[in-house]
Amino acid sequence: MYDIIVAGGGPAGLTAAMYAARSGKDVLVLESRSVGGQICDSPQVSGCPGLPDVTGVQFAGTLARQAQEQGVHIRKETITFLRTQNGLLELTTDRGRYSAVSLILANGVTHRKLGLDGEDRLIGSGVSYCALCDGASVQNRPVAVVGGGDTALQEALFLAERCSKVTLIHRRDLFRGDSRFAAQLRRQENVEILLSHQVDALRSDADRLTGLLLTDLKTGQQRELAVDGLFIAVGQEPCNQLFSTLVMTDERGYFLAGEDCATSLPGVFAAGDCRAKTVRRLITAVSDGAVAGLAASRYVDSRRDGT
Repeated sequence: MYDIIVAGGGPAGLTAAMYAARSGKDVLVLESRSVGGQICDSPQVSGCPGLPDVTGVQFAGTLARQAQEQGVHIRKETITFLRTQNGLLELTTDRGRYSAVSLILANGVTHRKLGLDGEDRLIGSGVSYCALCDGASVQNRPVAVVGGGDTALQEALFLAERCSKVTLIHRRDLFRGDSRFAAQLRRQENVEILLSHQVDALRSDADRLTGLLLTDLKTGQQRELAVDGLFIAVGQEPCNQLFSTLVMTDERGYFLAGEDCATSLPGVFAAGDCRAKTVRRLITAVSDGAVAGLAASRYVDSRRDGT
């Protein structure tokens, strides 16, 4: 039994747990993957006011230590079921069952796929969604990155330092990511940028990626591109299906929550990328976490006071 359970150990979840613990609450964080979430995949965390640039792993490690120093319990378990029981929120995991007065949903998002034949089969055999995780396996080889946001641009920069050639492929005429990253890429001699192009097929040999079939969206012309690695960074999708029967979501599956991060179910709050909002950045995730942690603490206090 805990005052507050946080579903998700990324920046939003860890920040929420830390602020709740500072408010005197007994807090448990449940994370099914690595603590820190997808920020661990980022080669560089930049743009946080007052903080120097660090790797995602460094940022996540520091945040986790800060939370644990406040008394937060962190366990690597997968939530499989949620229900309300006797005025409490009861969660079942692959290892046990827990109850809490309040729940903070900070379960984040997952990588969006291209939906191409063979994509799932080739994951780990040339297809990847994390350059930091898998870049070493294609060192000194030609690779491609698909996407036009900050993640795609940073992954291309990271790979350009390690691979013989990087081809950056984007469907649109302009990048959505930071113009500074785009400028750095254009200065790299081993980077080729293909705007208004898309990947239409994956080529493989003996269950290993060998190339891509590309289409120029302006001319319709197709070309083959030989690569040993494809890094996909085309956006993300919410991981909210498990909770959507109890908590309202929008048409895309993101939790509906107000500025106080409160959802449609009393005592349940949503923080970070999993909730419906217009800006999804690290800085907004930790901001949500602080708001949700304090709001959940107030909710616990109100239950104790009987108000």
